[in-house]
Amino acid sequence: MSKLYDQIQDSLAFIRQKTDFEPEFGLILGTGLGDISEQIERVALIPYREIPHFPVSTVESHKGELVFGNFAGRRVVALVGRFHYYEGWSMQQVTFPIRVLKFLGIQRLLISNAAGSVNGQIEAGDLVFIRDHINLQADNPLRGENDERLGPRFPDMLKAYDRQLNAAALSIATENGIRAHEGVYLGLQGPNLETPAEYNFAHLMGADVVGMSTVPEVLVARHMDLPVWVCSIATNKCYPIEEIRETTLESVVAVAKAAGDKLALVIETLLRKTL
Repeated sequence: MSKLYDQIQDSLAFIRQKTDFEPEFGLILGTGLGDISEQIERVALIPYREIPHFPVSTVESHKGELVFGNFAGRRVVALVGRFHYYEGWSMQQVTFPIRVLKFLGIQRLLISNAAGSVNGQIEAGDLVFIRDHINLQADNPLRGENDERLGPRFPDMLKAYDRQLNAAALSIATENGIRAHEGVYLGLQGPNLETPAEYNFAHLMGADVVGMSTVPEVLVARHMDLPVWVCSIATNKCYPIEEIRETTLESVVAVAKAAGDKLALVIETLLRKTL
């Protein structure tokens, strides 16, 4: 784990050579949501491939850029594109950027993702503010020797998600005529989408949306005592079973992009008026 700490410091030193900008908030822009970064008044942009020890995203819709700038009057740094376990990275590599953002000085992490709805009341295009998760992924980024400089051996997950921010986000959505919900995210390994039986199982387990990211990032953020707020865009309806339709990456990206302005409005208002 001392190697991980040293790698974080390497990345941090490189980034500081490029910019002395000090962000207050970190943003993770998931599948189809990279366009939100265009609303940031940019101070610096660094491609992932240039940063020591950063993985490089292999997913078509993820740009792979670290963007610094001002958004809604606040100083932010955005990960435009994330990493997934299914790409072949280790969980430590998937979550490495979160640790770097923490060392850059962010006070809170705002995460977005595209997910499938397994709640019959949640339609494609709806926003879902996450209140809890179920982790069925194959590995854990905290597995292995623990470095106390990064966080405790056994981080508590009772209050992993910011319910007060969820309440504020729901109010913002209502005021702007945006369909939104609070729900539970089920994290799965991927990359294949789930079978109808698996979607039904997810529903029975108490999940509202299912996806292939986010949970590792939340675990590492909480390990480092970094408050987290998460919003999923429901990009396809996976419950009830008879409403499932064949899904492609193109259709997921299209729905996420179409809902991106709604998510950007919620985030902008949270940053400007609540945080």
